[in-house]
Amino acid sequence: MGKLTAVAAKAALANPGTYQDGDGLILKVDKRGGAYWLLRLQRDGKRQDIGLGSAKLLSLAEARLKASGLRKAVKIERRDVLAEKKDEAAAKVTFQAAACQYHTDNEAGWKSRVYARQWLASLENYAFPKLGALPTGAITAADVITVLTPIWQEIPETARQVRNRICTVLDYAHAKGWRSREAPSGNGSLKAGRGLPRQVKARENRKAMPYVALPGFITALRRKPSFGRLALELLILTGVRSQEVRLATWAEFDIEGRLWTIPAEHMKRNKSHIVPLSDAALAALAKANAFRLMETDIVFPGLGGNPMSDMTLLKVLRDMSEPYHVHGFRSAFTDWAANEGFPDAVVEAALAHKTPDAVQAAYRRTTYLGTVGKAGARVDLMDAWGHFCVTGPVCMANGADPQEPG
Repeated sequence: MGKLTAVAAKAALANPGTYQDGDGLILKVDKRGGAYWLLRLQRDGKRQDIGLGSAKLLSLAEARLKASGLRKAVKIERRDVLAEKKDEAAAKVTFQAAACQYHTDNEAGWKSRVYARQWLASLENYAFPKLGALPTGAITAADVITVLTPIWQEIPETARQVRNRICTVLDYAHAKGWRSREAPSGNGSLKAGRGLPRQVKARENRKAMPYVALPGFITALRRKPSFGRLALELLILTGVRSQEVRLATWAEFDIEGRLWTIPAEHMKRNKSHIVPLSDAALAALAKANAFRLMETDIVFPGLGGNPMSDMTLLKVLRDMSEPYHVHGFRSAFTDWAANEGFPDAVVEAALAHKTPDAVQAAYRRTTYLGTVGKAGARVDLMDAWGHFCVTGPVCMANGADPQEPG
């Protein structure tokens, strides 16, 4: 039998205090006029206070009925009612919403804008299609494994990054109260050899297309124009990395001066890089301009006018049944240049590689771009490479000797 009566409970709403009904049912009235029912129970030796609702909306009889059901759930059915309530709240917060909020909260402290953009892009590309609409509280290790399995062996480093970022978002959701459990651990069910297969430890260099096959490949690439195919064509013709072409904006290109100035934040070494544009590269840009979207300055936009994902270029290769890696085209370029006799220093400058010798790095300041009226060795290099890629035989620009850097 409860200690309170309906009349006493109603009268208590005007008098701040704590009123016991018995069996853990409590009416709390605060000084600001708020009043609510609370059920206090012991579960596994620990006290749990479970809110039942507003005392202004819930009568004494209704509060007793609700409390009776919860006592049965906790003491007889051994349910963790508080964890269930947290999961119900988490159902309102999807993985995509949690990831975007985490990104907004933390991007200011990250090392660069490029990293911040890549962090979210990796989840957009791989996690959101499968996890984005799921409530954070419902995501299990099996769901995460479903995301990772297609890329776990194909791009292992990226897969590990995606795994860690998914877990970071789920831990963030747990801290926010949107999820009752912490994320599955990379040392537990998401560890290689457990829920995921062991990755091949000894990775070979990324498979490169033989340069002799490039003219035929580019001919095939041009048969079905798309932003992805045009981006891959420009990547091949300029020897740049995937990130540099995917993030490229029209403001970076001096078409008249035949130069592409890639800003430092788009480069691997955070140092700006200038690329001479061959006739073939300019032709690829002209085609991209014909498809240009006025709402974005991105040269090769993806969905919503944002930069395309890092998988788009690889997908072009896979759709054409080519087993090679996008980064391998830089190797093909290097092999071709060596075979044609271009100096290593010129090729390394074209690839924006760091000079390994500290003394040479200190004294070699030239960019091999030449001067006004006299093309440098890198201009000749890229012209010859572009000509080879689209026609086959090498034709040296201006009759220059590839052995002499300018």
